[in-house]
Amino acid sequence: MTQVEPFTRSVGVARLAAFRSTSGGRYAASRNTDRGPDRHPTTSVLSPYLRRRLITEAEVIAAAIDAHGHRMAERFVEEVVWRSYFKGHLETRPAIWTDYKRQAFNAHEAMVGNAGLRRAYVEAVEGRTGIDGFDDWAHDLVEQGWLHNHARMWFASIWIFTLRLPWALGADFFMSHLLDGDPASNTLSWRWVAGLHTRGKAYVARAENIARYTEGRFRPAGLNENVQALTEQEVAPLIELAPADTAPAGEIALLLHLDDLNPESLVLGSARVAKVAAVTAHAEGASEQVRAADQEAMLDALARAGAHFGCKTGAAEPGWEEGLPALTAWAPVGPSADVLPPCIRVRRDWDELTWPKSTRGYFQLRSAIPDLLKATTLSE
Repeated sequence: MTQVEPFTRSVGVARLAAFRSTSGGRYAASRNTDRGPDRHPTTSVLSPYLRRRLITEAEVIAAAIDAHGHRMAERFVEEVVWRSYFKGHLETRPAIWTDYKRQAFNAHEAMVGNAGLRRAYVEAVEGRTGIDGFDDWAHDLVEQGWLHNHARMWFASIWIFTLRLPWALGADFFMSHLLDGDPASNTLSWRWVAGLHTRGKAYVARAENIARYTEGRFRPAGLNENVQALTEQEVAPLIELAPADTAPAGEIALLLHLDDLNPESLVLGSARVAKVAAVTAHAEGASEQVRAADQEAMLDALARAGAHFGCKTGAAEPGWEEGLPALTAWAPVGPSADVLPPCIRVRRDWDELTWPKSTRGYFQLRSAIPDLLKATTLSE
């Protein structure tokens, strides 16, 4: 991300419009190349807006298909669908989130009495390992809140297999600083690199690959390229996806959270929004930059909701709903879901279609993409 822009829906829509013309073949050809933070990005850089649903998956995919057709937009469409796959996978295996938080907490605690671990961790997050590329990415992450997706994989692999640091500490470092830090994508991507998601198959950061896809900017030496995937004693159990609720008729109070800041596009049937409030749950240890982005996005959503529904807005203080049924968009597993009070939970059609097909590997969902596009009226 070359510069920090306001985290509002209007900026997200403008970014989508600017990217639309390059979301086909040019994106597919260059998306793996990381040219550095001072060059024009080779990816869409829409993820901070998608993560908060300032823009939705459906409208982003529709824009790409409208510009290039199904075949040419295929690679970009798949990358968007990957995000939904991760959400659905974590939603049906929530113990993965619980275990990640436990491991991260325990690893932080272990550093108190382990000077070697503490020193290695500090050198890594401060970019003082001496590893070409890795140290630069650590600085970029803290300073800009952003890394190219390919750099995220290299960073995670070096963290786990060369520096031999706990994967959960790395995932926690990312969640604290990434402006698009998504609980599902971040947790499961780190597990994928470690060889825990696709069991026994780890991702290896190779010096040749890094040099090639950074166009020679980095040529790290001393990487462990002969890795063994991490293992775990227990596999998170698959649970049935909980059914969504139906919006009731009559007046309701709408509760916003950071996983869905697009209240105007919620399908609420005959419900009438009489009041809107917000609950803002940041990732634990979130940087000031991330907190500011979250706050800006929430204020934008509240303003749009107030104008769209013609009602007052505010914080979700005790009794905020004033006797009305409280309703919210479904919050997937993560910080928002951890703090939301009991209320009516409605789920978007996109999630209803993608999450049930995300219980195993990605290709279960990938094979359903044509039907998914037809069902969401995105076919040509």
